Amino acid sequence: MVARAYTVAFQGIDARIVEVQCALSAGMPAFSIVGLPDKAVSEARERVRAALGTMAIALPSKRITINLSPADLPKEGSHFDLPIALALLGAIDILPNDVIQSTVALGELSLDGSLIPVIGALPAAMAAAENGRSLLCPAASGAEAAWVGNAQVIAAPSLGAVVRHYTGQTPLPPATPGEVSQSPSQHDLRDVKGQERAKRALEIAAAGRHHLMFVGTPGSGKSMLAARLPSILPPLTPQEALSTSMIHSLAGLLDDGGISRLRPFREPHHTASMAAIIGGGRLAKPGEVSLAHNGVLFMDEFPEFPRTVLETLRQPVETGEVMIARANAHVKYPCKFMLVAAANPCKCGYLSDPSRACSKAPACGEDYMNRVSGPLRDRFDLRIDVPPVGYTDLDLPPSAEGSAEVAQRVQAARRRQHDRFADHPTAALNADAEGDLLEQIAAPDTEARQLLSRAAERFHLSARGYHRVLRVARTIADLDGAGDVRKPHLAEALSFRLPSVALA
Repeated sequence: MVARAYTVAFQGIDARIVEVQCALSAGMPAFSIVGLPDKAVSEARERVRAALGTMAIALPSKRITINLSPADLPKEGSHFDLPIALALLGAIDILPNDVIQSTVALGELSLDGSLIPVIGALPAAMAAAENGRSLLCPAASGAEAAWVGNAQVIAAPSLGAVVRHYTGQTPLPPATPGEVSQSPSQHDLRDVKGQERAKRALEIAAAGRHHLMFVGTPGSGKSMLAARLPSILPPLTPQEALSTSMIHSLAGLLDDGGISRLRPFREPHHTASMAAIIGGGRLAKPGEVSLAHNGVLFMDEFPEFPRTVLETLRQPVETGEVMIARANAHVKYPCKFMLVAAANPCKCGYLSDPSRACSKAPACGEDYMNRVSGPLRDRFDLRIDVPPVGYTDLDLPPSAEGSAEVAQRVQAARRRQHDRFADHPTAALNADAEGDLLEQIAAPDTEARQLLSRAAERFHLSARGYHRVLRVARTIADLDGAGDVRKPHLAEALSFRLPSVALA
């Protein structure tokens, strides 16, 4: 007889059901695992043997074969320990086979039989719910997995507790979801003195999820402005929170099973590798672009990033997803994020400061900004020159308008967009609109169209730049509460676009 248990193998944020088959046969005692396991899965037999030993359960003097089906799917990770143990316990008639087959299990076994938390409990619970099964996982992973309400989640502290639960001796209660993390941002736009134009650009970018680039001298407040962006962004919707948390679950970033409603804010250092930014490595883990899904990716000292890393951003920025290609698998992760870049105008940083003029101007600035290719610069919807702040500006009283007031306008604009795209399968914000849809929602009036035609001819706007101006103008109109895109909206959108065209 072949005993069966079920677990999952991860491919991106998708969890594929894997059948764990256990067969006992006559012959020389042996314990083998087949089905394309990696080193961690192959070592599971020693952890399972030791864990069963602590429960005074001896392995039968037979040939034990564990098959992980489908056999051509790579199996990676230590979470196969628990389903292998369950299949073995079912084969030796300690656990009922019908109960085991109605459960998806994952968890790592320690040598004393306790269960160690593993990554991916949330995607595993989604897969279990889709297949009409319950989920069995370590106790520390239960609060995370319980967010999927369509699947019963049993969180056990040890293998012994699992046996007592399924034999009816000590049933375990279903796990409950962890607490929602919703700590308010400690940064406020009121802290920023001056820089009204940069604040306005920040508001427009937040309202429509537009990509934004700050260029200014050191100390002008670029990083300070970017750090206050989360304070004006609306909280994640339940669907966004779930999709974002599934990526964070695979990266092991969920604390105590809590799912945050705050939008991610990732700020990698400029020495980060391509695998760290885009994703990859031995297990094709998600990178910073995917960890920033539905949030913000802030890249300070933008031209200092390696050129190869910057160029790989072009496709994720445009498509909202990234494909990690490996010899044995192609893994896709979603990455709809807002890219915020900050850069100095030149190597020394003072090209635009008249009081500290760069001695190598203008060649210094051209060489430095050319580290960012023209096609990548063309993908920024807004480009802002951030002037230096004088010491007299620091003595000014705080601004009357802070993050709370700006956040209200941003939320109102996003509500208009959600109503507009309610029936659209892929678009949710103005940044997602393209083709005929963009022409429908952002068609300018006669005066605005004439202005756009003159600007496109005078400044040689690319087709991408033309469409990005329309998207930004539509967002400005939403902030204004206007139904149509008029000349003032388009003029303001062009004012944020033309510097990048001049640089290109």
